[in-house]
Amino acid sequence: MFPRPLTPVLVRGAEMGATSLRRAAVPTRMRGSSRTMLLPSMLMFGVIVASSGLLLMIERGILAEVKSPPLHPSHGDLAWRSSGSTRAVAPENMDYQVVQDIRNRTIHTICGQKSMPHSIWELSAGQRRTMLKHILVSDKYRFLYCYVPKVACSNWKRILKVLDGALENVNVKLKMDHKNDLIFLSDMKPDEISYRLKHYYKFIFVRDPMERLLSAYRNKFGEIKEYQLKYGVEIIKRYRKSAQKSTGDDVTFSEFLQYLLDEEAERMNEHWMPIYNLCQPCAVRYDFIGSYERLNMDADYILEHIRAPSFIRFPERQSWYKPVTQETLHYYLCNTQRGLIKELLPKYILDFSLFAYPLPNVTSEFCRQ
Repeated sequence: MFPRPLTPVLVRGAEMGATSLRRAAVPTRMRGSSRTMLLPSMLMFGVIVASSGLLLMIERGILAEVKSPPLHPSHGDLAWRSSGSTRAVAPENMDYQVVQDIRNRTIHTICGQKSMPHSIWELSAGQRRTMLKHILVSDKYRFLYCYVPKVACSNWKRILKVLDGALENVNVKLKMDHKNDLIFLSDMKPDEISYRLKHYYKFIFVRDPMERLLSAYRNKFGEIKEYQLKYGVEIIKRYRKSAQKSTGDDVTFSEFLQYLLDEEAERMNEHWMPIYNLCQPCAVRYDFIGSYERLNMDADYILEHIRAPSFIRFPERQSWYKPVTQETLHYYLCNTQRGLIKELLPKYILDFSLFAYPLPNVTSEFCRQ
């Protein structure tokens, strides 16, 4: 059952500890001014937990009143539900169907608000430039893929290169070139962009926001010299009181999160920029939202949908790859100051809510386990 219009929701301490009451603050106009004053930054985050629970939220003050979207949206709405597939859903996939339904309803509700962008031409020039640089184009197979760093985007780029004949197969052992032999939507003229957004199949892949941040931290500051020198040295200089001369390879996870807290989301490096800012899911109506947690299954669905040649399969995970396990994430989060995580959440709250990921659990009880 879809929830009634949003009212203040009491959220108990499963996520952040103490019981707290969060009210949806309504945008108010200042008398004598045409400017809108938004009360505070994270205006509302509702979590409705039931047997068929639904997670809804909004960061900016745009949900004064929300009408429930229809239980069975029309054919044009978020077309992963109307892709033409007639395959029955296996019983073991029903939980995932619930997650997909939550995503679709939440995106439908939040992105339907007047204050949200409904077209890429409503975005600021900077927002549009970032988004267009992250959408890859296949004219041959008529699809658009918004790549999100740390969500298997290198493997998807390999697939695009194979589809376009630039690579022989996806398992060729070459260092990935993230620019050459790829076509970006930013390379095109406005009318060409509009045509493809209207007529091509569009998809993205998403990942738990905190897991993605931890993956970026471990990879960039633990393995990549360029990032250690460009970002690591500056982070240590900023946040370590007794900083000695550093090569940037010993940044702590807490220092990294503090750096993210102080950065503007729209100016972040793409590896830790929120997915919302990278792909603008309100301005672009994506037909399918795949999950890192079901990467191979969702990738197979995409390849089947675009009618890729049968010999093309999503690449196997490299033997050297060290995945972020739940235990690893648990360790890092529970060894980070709880207040720091709580302060950082508003920057990524749209990623948590739109894509139906739970807030990180860092309660004392959970961390003792």
